[in-house]
Amino acid sequence: MSDIGIGFLGLVVLFVLLLLKMPIGFTLIAVSFVGIWAVVGVDIAMSSLGIIPYNFAANWTLSSVPLFLFLGFICYHTNLTQGMFKAARAWLAGVPGGLAIASIFGSAGFAAVSGSSIACSAAMGRIAIPEMLRYKYDPSLATGTVAVAGTIGALIPPSIIMILYGVIAQTSISQLFLGGITAGLVTIVGYVLVVYVRVKLNPSLAQDVKEEISFKDKIVALKDTWPIFLIMIGIFGGLFGGVFTPNEAGAIGAFLACVVAILKRAMTWTAFKAAALETLVTTSALLIIAVGASLLTRFLVLSGTGDFIADFIISLEASDMWVMLGIILIYLVLGMFLEPVGAMLLTLPVLLPIIETTSFSLIWFGVILTKLLEIGMITPPVGMNVFVVKSVVGDTVTTSQVFKGILWFLVIDLAIVGLFLIFPEIILYLPEWVSN
Repeated sequence: MSDIGIGFLGLVVLFVLLLLKMPIGFTLIAVSFVGIWAVVGVDIAMSSLGIIPYNFAANWTLSSVPLFLFLGFICYHTNLTQGMFKAARAWLAGVPGGLAIASIFGSAGFAAVSGSSIACSAAMGRIAIPEMLRYKYDPSLATGTVAVAGTIGALIPPSIIMILYGVIAQTSISQLFLGGITAGLVTIVGYVLVVYVRVKLNPSLAQDVKEEISFKDKIVALKDTWPIFLIMIGIFGGLFGGVFTPNEAGAIGAFLACVVAILKRAMTWTAFKAAALETLVTTSALLIIAVGASLLTRFLVLSGTGDFIADFIISLEASDMWVMLGIILIYLVLGMFLEPVGAMLLTLPVLLPIIETTSFSLIWFGVILTKLLEIGMITPPVGMNVFVVKSVVGDTVTTSQVFKGILWFLVIDLAIVGLFLIFPEIILYLPEWVSN
């Protein structure tokens, strides 16, 4: 069998094992190791198994991943984000679907300090869903809104997905963050419109909140938002002001979160230990998958499979737009079955060389990729955010009701992707403006 044939056989075996629910990180490592062995021999395979993981894990930029994760978990376990929802609720209670809209803004606030969709959905699910159900909101609307609002966590910086993409694609993480800000804001507007229009057309979805809140009380409610805004100012002010790097921003953010939690008397040893443990577990899982993806890249290079696929796509002479539409379809399908980081790291070794032959910016593609991966967080049958929300509400709401609640949001998500595809300057404006 030719080297390219071995490469394609390896990809087939890889997908079969993933369909059989094998752990993605170890599957990537095993298939890549055996494939390199088959192509160039056991000595180079053993050498690759030692050198590639070290070279990848030794990348200094990756040090920001556990720091941003720790920042998010500290905020989650010390309930620093509750004030965001309460303030949004005070100002939006009288708006049709106001509590659902408040949960979207609350999620955006949490997203700005966490970078994790799952943590975002879990935190807001605890706070917002019981409140909406108490006011007789439709269970599908309440849970669906929180599930999709959690996806903002990967778009608004700091974003773990964007950091990993930046390392692999060797692009500026700061510019990815800037592109993510615009994409996140457009997504927030889209989600708010979905809630508002649906409730306007069908008022039975969300009962009016019969509660008079004075202007003074609204101002007072803003006081509870200071922890998140302090952390955001510390991170983004220093990062985009050129005071420190993304790595240092993660450390500053985590330190500020701990200080704020202590000042609010919310920091306990239990909360600190839980945040540290979850950071270690999540970071380890991400690194194992990333190392596997690095080995897969070496396997595809040595076998010539990656170049073969790229050359084949180029030989079709399809327009850049058709190439991008094909890539979007790939990620929409993969999102139904794989978790986001796994789907990204599995495909980038093959797709990045193709993107580099098109006119599309790697910064733009990184933001689009993040958006597509987050859509996968809510699409059946795997939709991780849906199951996170289901675990929060227990038997109060069924899984099918949560999936039903995300349908209209899926439509607006696809429309937003189309908007970014037609008008890439929406994403690229801030990165280009800052760099000029």
